[in-house]
Formats: sequence, C-alpha cells, structure tokens
Amino acid sequence: MARYARRLQKIGSSILISLPSQWIKSNNLKKGNIVSIDINRDNSILIFPSDDMAEEAKEVTIPYSVVTMDTLVNQVYGAYLLGYDVIRIKANSPISFEHADRVKKAMRKLVGLEIVDEDGFHISAQFLLDANTLDAEKILRRMSAIVAGMYRDLLDAIKLKENSIRRVISGRDDEVDRQYFLLVRLIRSAMMDQRLAGKLNLSNIDILDYRIAANLLESAGDYIVDLSGTTQDLSRIKVMAEIEEAGALVEKMQERSVAAFVNKNREESNVVVRTYDKFNEILNSVKSGAESKNPESAIAVLNLTYSMDKIARCWIDVADLVKPVHLTAPFKNA
Repeated sequence: MARYARRLQKIGSSILISLPSQWIKSNNLKKGNIVSIDINRDNSILIFPSDDMAEEAKEVTIPYSVVTMDTLVNQVYGAYLLGYDVIRIKANSPISFEHADRVKKAMRKLVGLEIVDEDGFHISAQFLLDANTLDAEKILRRMSAIVAGMYRDLLDAIKLKENSIRRVISGRDDEVDRQYFLLVRLIRSAMMDQRLAGKLNLSNIDILDYRIAANLLESAGDYIVDLSGTTQDLSRIKVMAEIEEAGALVEKMQERSVAAFVNKNREESNVVVRTYDKFNEILNSVKSGAESKNPESAIAVLNLTYSMDKIARCWIDVADLVKPVHLTAPFKNA
C-alpha cells in the first residue's frame, strides 16, 4: 500500500490537499470529476473516484441436482458467507417437495436471507440487510450472550442433576450458528471491500481477530452441547461442590474475555489467564480425588472435566487476541 504525505493549504475559507498524481491517472480522473469521501467511525477518511453510491447486487445461480443435495446446501451456505446478495437455485426438471423444503430450511437458518420467489423449477432468496448498518461487535456480543445463557442453564442442570437439558441447549446453539454465519459474512465482505471496512471501523487485523473470535464462540457453543450430553452420568459424581466452583470460574472467564476483546483491554485479558490457573487447580484436585475412588465415577469425572476445560480454553484464546500494550520509553543516546 502506497502512502503519501500532504500539507494542508488554505485558499479562501477552504482547507485543501492535493491528490497523488498516480492515483489520478490510474482512475482516469480530470478537472471537474467528482469524487466521494467517506468519514469513518475512527475519524479517518476514504476517497473514491466516483460519487456513484449505488452498488450492483452480487448474484449467483446454483444448478439443482437430485444426486448432490448435500453439495447444493453447502453451496448455499458458501454463497451467503461470500457476500452474495441474491442466491438462486435453478433446475431443468421440477424440484421435488422434499428437496425444496430442505433448501428453504437451509436458507431460513441464515440471518437476513429471505425467500423472495419460488416455483417448481427455481427458488430465489435475497439478503435484505444493509451491511453498512451492521456492527461486528454487536453480533459478537449477541453470540456471547446466547452462549452464556446456554452455559448458565447447563450449570443449573449439573447442580440439579437434570438429564433432559441437551435438547434445549442444542436448539439455542442453532441461533449461535445463525449469528456466526452473519458475522463471518460481514467480516468477509469487509475484507473484500475497504469502503465497508472503513465504515465498520475495522482494520485488517481487526477483521482477522473477529473471524477467530467468532469461531471460538461457535466452538464453545458446540462444546456446551457436547457437555450437556454427559449429564446422565452426574449421579455417579461425588465432588459436585468442586465441579460447581470450577463451572462458575469458566462463566467469569467468558464474560471477561469477550469484554477484554471488544474493549481491547489487556489487563482484563490477564485476569482471564489468572482465572484459568485457579480453574485448572480445582480440576486437577477433582481428577486426583476421582482417580482414588471407583473407576466408574472416575470416568464420569474425567469426561466432565475434559469438556469443561475445552470450553475454558476457548475463553483463554479469545483473551489472547487482545493486543499487548507496549510502554515505550524515550530514546537515549549511549
């Protein structure tokens, strides 16, 4: 990326700067042409060679095939994540009711994508949200809130030794996936469109970090679903007080790690690491105690603690995304 320095000049009541001649030539601009200027959230500006604010909708047509339904559904998800605004399924022969229903169910799992046209030979869906009005931080916080609710209900189920929580938690994980797809779509679009990235106040490193953070939150949701499937073994566990204490620490880790990430607060991320150390001490104590008891109980404890540790490590990884703060001292000659 080329960088230019320009001195502000005052002519009359206006403050002016000159534009790089190379940029003028590469965009075929001349005196009298209009350029558009976007002011970003961080008070930086972007200059574009045209004032045409209208953008053509990105469209894709996916051919229907009876023998490749799994591939077709995956292509729908892929087109959504790549930022296509209009997704069409087109067939040379009538689409069966079962297959049409499957495609439409897949489309309904994608936030903002609505079916706008359908007949026996095609299904069309359009993304109706304006990417410029979306906010990566709000979507990430929404994901975090849903995951936190899933985990809180799981802790209650562990405490009460409730065995039927998996279906409820699994249903909420579907909403986590919906928000995850929306966030991935947004940050991929920002990666390909610097104008959008500027409006969202996302640097290249921010885009990468949000992509990683979103994946960690989505993984944590999956781990919580997996952990909810082990609640039938809780009756064998005799160290529930310690398990509940460790579970509460993981809950605090999530809250602090997400807050540290969105606020770029390194001190908060350090607190997450210290909390994990305390959590790990409790888990090691629980596992040592379980191994000295009957093997059946030990297996249940090990499965539970292993799943809890996978969730906790997600929050460690989110906290690690916070940029280090470097204190720079003035340079002194030797």
